[in-house]
Amino acid sequence: MEHIEQLSKSPPAAKKKQAKAGHKRWNEISKQKWAILSLSSIPLVMTLGNSMLIPILPTMEKKLDISSLQTSMIITVYSIVAIFLIPIAGYLSDHIGRKKVIIPSLIIAGIGGIIAGGAAWKLDNAYWVILAGRALQGVGAAGAFPIVLPLVGDMFKNEDDVSVCLGIIETSNTFGKVLSPIFGAFLAGFIWFLPFLSFPVFCAISVVMMIFLVKSPKSSQKPVPFREFFNGVKKTFSEKGRWLYAIFFIGGILMLVLFGILFYLSEIFEKEYGIKDIKKGFFLALPLGALCLSSFIGGKIIKKNKVLMKWLTFGGILAAALSIGALWFSIKLWYMITMFLISGIGIGIGLPCLDTLITDGVEKKERGTITSFYASMRFIGVAAGPPIIAVLMKFSNQWIFIVMSSLSILAAIVALFAIKPKAKG
Repeated sequence: MEHIEQLSKSPPAAKKKQAKAGHKRWNEISKQKWAILSLSSIPLVMTLGNSMLIPILPTMEKKLDISSLQTSMIITVYSIVAIFLIPIAGYLSDHIGRKKVIIPSLIIAGIGGIIAGGAAWKLDNAYWVILAGRALQGVGAAGAFPIVLPLVGDMFKNEDDVSVCLGIIETSNTFGKVLSPIFGAFLAGFIWFLPFLSFPVFCAISVVMMIFLVKSPKSSQKPVPFREFFNGVKKTFSEKGRWLYAIFFIGGILMLVLFGILFYLSEIFEKEYGIKDIKKGFFLALPLGALCLSSFIGGKIIKKNKVLMKWLTFGGILAAALSIGALWFSIKLWYMITMFLISGIGIGIGLPCLDTLITDGVEKKERGTITSFYASMRFIGVAAGPPIIAVLMKFSNQWIFIVMSSLSILAAIVALFAIKPKAKG
C-alpha cells in the first residue's frame, strides 16, 4: 500500500489541472448517485436490524423472563454467526461477484427477522427460537454490509472518490445507529416485538434497490484458482500484515467500546434515571448523532491523505479513551452524556479512516477477502461489548470505565506505532 502525503504546493497550472480533475471526479460520483444511495441503504438496514433492539432490551428481559446476560445474547448471537461467515462471503464475492452475494444475503437476513418476530408474537417460550432467528439474520449480515466496502472500491478508480463514498457509507452506518434507538423505541411503543417484524420490510427495500440501481463493474479477468488466490492473500498478509492486523484490532475495539456504551446506557437510563420508551431512544441517539456527524466530516476531509488518516484515527481514539476515563469521577446524567458525546465523535472520526486505509491498500482481486477479515473483527467487537458490560455491571460502574478506557488507549497506541504512512514531499 502506498501511503503518500503530498506536501509540496502546486503551481497555478497544476492547481487548474487538479480543479479540472476534481470536477471530473465529482461528475463520476454524480453519475453513480443512485448506486451510492442503494449501497448506503445496506449498512443502514443492517444497523437497524441490530441496534433497534438496544432500547427494548430491558423490556425483552421482562417479557421473556430472562436474565440481563441472556438478553445481551440476543445482540451477540447475530454477530457471532456473522464473524465466521464473513470471510467465506468475502471469498465468494471475489469469485462470483459482489451483487450475487449481497442480494441473497439480504433475503436470508429478512427471513431471520420473520422467524424472530413470529416467535415473539406466537410462542410462549420464545427465547431460543428468537435466538435462532437472530442467528439467521447474522448469516445474512455476513454477506451484506462487509461486501459493500470492496464493491465501492471496485466502482471507482480514483482514491478520492473511494474515500468520499466510503465516508458516505460509514455515515449511513452511523446514521442507522442514530435512528435505531428512536425508531426501535417508537415501534416497541405499539408492540414490543414490532422491531423484529419491521426488519424484513427494510431488507426487501434494499433488495429492490440493489437489483435495479446498482450495476457491478464489468471485469474481463477470470476467477483466480483457489490455490493461487490463497497464495496471493498469504503474500498480502506477509507484506502488509503489520498495518492490516493493526486496523483489524482497532476496528474490533472501537465496535466493542461503542456497543458496550450503548448497552450500558440502555440499562442505566431505565434503571437509574427512569428514562424509558421513545425518550430513552432520543437520549441514546445523542452520542450516536455525534458519531454520525464526525464520520461524515471525516470522510469528506481525508481524501487520499493517509498521514492525516493515521493522526485522525489516533486523536479520535485518544479522545474517546479520555472521555470514558473521565466518568470515573461522576455519572451524573448530563456529565455522562457529554463524555459519551465526545467518545462518539472520537470513534466516528476514526471509522472512515480505517475503511479507506484498508480498501485502498489491497489489490482488487483480494479486496473482498481482506476487507471481510476487517468486518469480522468489527463484528467480534459488536458481539463482545454487551456481554462484557453485563458482567462488569455486577461489580461497579468504575470497572466498566476502566476497561473501556484501557482498551481504547491500547487501540490508540497500536494506531500510533503500527500504522506508518510514508510521507513524500
